[in-house]
Amino acid sequence: MQNQDKSLMENILLLQKGACDLYMHGTIEASTANVQSAFNTALNDALDIQGEIYGKMSAKGWYTTEQAEQQKITKLKNKFSAQ
Repeated sequence: MQNQDKSLMENILLLQKGACDLYMHGTIEASTANVQSAFNTALNDALDIQGEIYGKMSAKGWYTTEQAEQQKITKLKNKFSAQ
């Protein structure tokens, strides 16, 4: 049952990320301020929901992240700040 729950949550998270992507592109491509505002509101709402889903998955240990090494962060930061 737990594997089914995890799989379901992974699918929900994937769909939510897809919705965020669509709303982001709608915001970027909007032709009027009203349309842009509507997409932007939808994007922010979708990002909030995505964060809640991630939080629930993380709390169950289903979505883990690795801590980046400071040396790697510094290296990338220097690489892109030099450009």
